Amino acid sequence: MAEEICLFTKDALIIKPPKKSPASLRMLVLVFAMVCGVYICSVCLRQTNIHTSTKFINIEVNQRYCHDNDIDKSQTPYLHYPKPTSFSRAECACNPVRLFTILSMQRSGSGWFETLLNSHTNVSSNGEIFSVKERRSNVSSIFSTLDRVYNLDWFTSASKNQCSAAVGFKWMLNQGLMEYHKEIAEYFNSKGVSVIFLFRRNLLRRMVSVLANSYDRYAKLLNGTHKSHVHSHEEADTLSSYKPVMNSTSLVTDLKLMEKMVLDALEHFSSTRHIVLYYEDLIKNRTKLVDVQEFLGLPQMELTSRQVKIHRGSLSEHIKNWDDITKILRGTTYESFLQTDYTN
Repeated sequence: MAEEICLFTKDALIIKPPKKSPASLRMLVLVFAMVCGVYICSVCLRQTNIHTSTKFINIEVNQRYCHDNDIDKSQTPYLHYPKPTSFSRAECACNPVRLFTILSMQRSGSGWFETLLNSHTNVSSNGEIFSVKERRSNVSSIFSTLDRVYNLDWFTSASKNQCSAAVGFKWMLNQGLMEYHKEIAEYFNSKGVSVIFLFRRNLLRRMVSVLANSYDRYAKLLNGTHKSHVHSHEEADTLSSYKPVMNSTSLVTDLKLMEKMVLDALEHFSSTRHIVLYYEDLIKNRTKLVDVQEFLGLPQMELTSRQVKIHRGSLSEHIKNWDDITKILRGTTYESFLQTDYTN
């Protein structure tokens, strides 16, 4: 019967009776099934990998989409694309943002300098945020505050968050900065934060400004209102009418301590990307502001401020015991502080 089944026409397929044993046949079928299974699995895995790779590629493309090939590669660590939780940057999402901080001391011109920066349409400098003690109580609170600022989730009147090209704030040396300098410097370096040092060369002038500002906190010379900064010459003249009596006994020691704090700050943050500015240089040479804008990678603009200098002219007009101070500083390394270092 089997032979009859195998006899067909000339062109028909002739199936010969199997010569192999049933065990060999089963083994062949098993091998065939295994090969088919492996093939099917490989196809499925390939499709899964392609789908996964597509996702990864899409993510990578989205991440790379904002990067500009024309930007100097050395600047890449300092370019950021924040994703704030409190709002959407919308069409400005791919505008790179540089992070900065202004390290200074009270009454060193940092308020005036910050108004100059904020006159730039692409800069948000958020003021003296660590004047609040709770924000600098420990390293964790400091880092948490920094993260909010640099993620554009910190709002002040100066905020231009959507299209900011540079975002930062000013930080006084006595506001937790020196206590945690090692951790903060590491944070700056890991996050690509640029540091702007701003100091006064004439520390004696700074002392006059500190004493006068401290006095006005209680005296409130401007119609019962205390102002650290003014916008008219009339207000400036009112505040400068107070002439402090300086402690001549501790004067040299006080100047040395201020000088040491400045040198320590420069040393502690020397590993960061930084620029060093002096208030006197900015007053006399406004082209220094061009250097600042280049440092922050900003398009050049004319920077302006409404603030008016309070203590103008010679220091002899602003210190009540001027003769005593002159005698103390004559022959010391601080004698040059007695001279007029700018005209306005």
